[in-house]
Amino acid sequence: MSNGEETFVGSLDQGTTSTRFIIYDQSARPVGSHQVEFTQFYPEAGWVEHDPVEILESVRVCIAKAVDKATAEGHNVDKGLKAIGLTNQRETTLVWSKSTGLPLHNAIVWMDVRTSSICRKLEKELAGGRTHFVETCGLPISTYFSAVKLLWLIENVDSVKKAVEDGDALFGTIDTWLIWNLTGGVNGGVHVTDVSNASRTMLLNLKSLEWDKPTLETLKIPAGILPKIVSNSEVIGKVANGWPITGVPISGCLGDQHAAMLGQACRKGEAKSTYGTGAFILLNTGEEVIHSKNGLLSTLAFKLGPKSPANYALEGSIAIAGAAVQWLRDSLGIIPSASEIESLASSVESTGGVYFVPAFNGLFAPWWRDDARGVLVGITRYTTKAHVARAVLESMAFQVRDVLDSMHKDAGEKGETKNEKGEFLLRVDGGAAVNNLLMQIQADLLGSPVVRPADIETTALGAAYAAGLAVGVWSEDDIFGAGEKAKTDTTFHPILDDGIRKKKVESWNKAVARTFDLADLF
Repeated sequence: MSNGEETFVGSLDQGTTSTRFIIYDQSARPVGSHQVEFTQFYPEAGWVEHDPVEILESVRVCIAKAVDKATAEGHNVDKGLKAIGLTNQRETTLVWSKSTGLPLHNAIVWMDVRTSSICRKLEKELAGGRTHFVETCGLPISTYFSAVKLLWLIENVDSVKKAVEDGDALFGTIDTWLIWNLTGGVNGGVHVTDVSNASRTMLLNLKSLEWDKPTLETLKIPAGILPKIVSNSEVIGKVANGWPITGVPISGCLGDQHAAMLGQACRKGEAKSTYGTGAFILLNTGEEVIHSKNGLLSTLAFKLGPKSPANYALEGSIAIAGAAVQWLRDSLGIIPSASEIESLASSVESTGGVYFVPAFNGLFAPWWRDDARGVLVGITRYTTKAHVARAVLESMAFQVRDVLDSMHKDAGEKGETKNEKGEFLLRVDGGAAVNNLLMQIQADLLGSPVVRPADIETTALGAAYAAGLAVGVWSEDDIFGAGEKAKTDTTFHPILDDGIRKKKVESWNKAVARTFDLADLF
């Protein structure tokens, strides 16, 4: 492909609190990157917003700085950049004016819970209650998803309501907003979203991969404000004048967890866990939509081209993972920095019978208990801060195990790929995956190996893969072939005795049960 010249693919990774742009060479090695944090607004308790214009500016700065850094290292990015891919925080919702290009309200962030009253109203009014749309979109009615955020904007923001009535409104998640602006905005910007982000709105029909008309009619959402749906890997448009890297094709787009699946090269029957503030576990179920009976979500994994088959996934979301480490640092002062939890927890061989369940604001998958609150149980005079630190790490691994147990029940033996030893491998990524002790604990509590790639930033890599695939920089064999990548992986094998594992899981389940029905404590 390169004909002796360097070939590059860019990845725009737009997260919940920061934006990054990373430039990869043809061997998928990063050669330049830049990151910018942006403001998170909390107008009221439970409300979380972003300024869409500030996010746009962060994108502009990140692209320019990353190109400058790669160029300073001697890479001819201006000539060799073949495409860019985009990955983004999912479910975050905004509406803007088609004529002015200006947002009509701040973006409502995925974790925002202002829509709880709308959700309760829908649950009461609709025949299927909370699960009314599950058969169609794979998702329960929840504050988490984009459709209810859009309803709130239409019902509560006059400028949004008027723009919708006048035909001047455009709805989108962050991917849609960025692509529309990058491809020209009011001057011919492309109004699209990809199948993975669309699958998180509650409005997508998972089978047809089109907006579901009965759902739109039920929710009274006009189809005209919705973006066109495209695959994860195809040329969507070119970067317009006025931006850095003008003329470069945008040819990949995925929601962050789906991008991590692609970055981890998860084929049918393979799962990955991303450890960040929370944790997200996804199992690729191939071309079959599996509706969970065990508290998980059905969603799209990826669709790597307009004519390619869609891969689906089961997903389990954990609200508190790395955030529990931040709590030890910021609220309790047990550790001065997050990275020091590993050495503190390693100073003891066990938790000494202490169990910590981080149900700070309820429990997500697979329990879905909003009445749960955090507990620390098994404390004795022998307990030290090291035991508590180790219990915090174990809490992450136990929660991931619980989600994987649900996945095993839903997918069955045929739904999982195992190695030649009959082992199910969990692929891991995200910031907390650098913690060797946590990864060993995870393998021990699963009773199966955990595989960590050399580059744990697989979300950005997945977006680059999708973009490069569309323009011929890489093939699917390059992405999914075990090849060279496996040589740089680190594998953690379980060393814990089966009997001890069983007893620890029983103790964990006792601790989880103690968290229920505690929301009214004061």
